[in-house]
Amino acid sequence: MDAQSDAELAYHGDLDAFERIVDRVLDELPQWVVDEIDNLHVVVQDRPTPAQAENGAHLLGLYEGVMLKDRGMNYFAAAPDRISIFREQHLRHARGPQQLAAQIRKTVLHEMAHHLGIDDDRLDELGWG
Repeated sequence: MDAQSDAELAYHGDLDAFERIVDRVLDELPQWVVDEIDNLHVVVQDRPTPAQAENGAHLLGLYEGVMLKDRGMNYFAAAPDRISIFREQHLRHARGPQQLAAQIRKTVLHEMAHHLGIDDDRLDELGWG
């Protein structure tokens, strides 16, 4: 399925198409990012759990884990860090298929940056802010 078709289908509620958009963003990550990713799981959820929602009522995504820059010598045998992308929030805010796809991309990249330990200034430089 192509990106435009997935955006249309996802905009109309198709979970598989939404997940393909997330997968496409991950597949298109620059090699320097892929080389740095460690012990990370990316998931699509309809909405935040009550515990996740404590981080904000209108979350589009959430990174949960220990940023790479904060991992020390004692970091081993840890459960994977997790990036959750919240589908219903994206659908609620999107004004069309292309905007939905663009916002999914921005959210995935933003949460990935948290994993990498990239600050907001660098996010803006990369166009991921």
